[in-house]
Amino acid sequence: MKRKKILFVCTGNTCRSPMAEALLKAKIKKNKIKWWSVASCGIRAEVGSAMSANSRAVLSELGISSDKFTPKQLTQKMISSATLVVCMTSSQKQMLEDCGIVTCVKDLCGYDIPDPYGRDVSVYRATRDALSSACDYIVENYIKKFEEE
Repeated sequence: MKRKKILFVCTGNTCRSPMAEALLKAKIKKNKIKWWSVASCGIRAEVGSAMSANSRAVLSELGISSDKFTPKQLTQKMISSATLVVCMTSSQKQMLEDCGIVTCVKDLCGYDIPDPYGRDVSVYRATRDALSSACDYIVENYIKKFEEE
């Protein structure tokens, strides 16, 4: 079977999309799902920086390590190689609509994921939890259904 890929996109690739990547990877591993990989990138990524400290902290509260993460800039090649591209907001999706199979969390779950950048850790926890729910939806309604076909 050919490997499938989910690509999460946000603005800087330091908060939301790296959290979504780490959360979905953990859920794929927990559910013993094969043939799927997960990546993330940013429309205006801060290449050379790192995941935000609060993002790392709220992931570590769930036992998810993100120490090796480095932000990546979105490219057309990344979009073309993905089975599904998931933006954090509908406005990000609109920017990328002509690029391929692009959706957003709002299309999947009914809500955008606001940027927690610069906010306190409680906002990052709320963001993590909203992303975790979105990842559950992706596993149940996209990945598992795709696997059954």
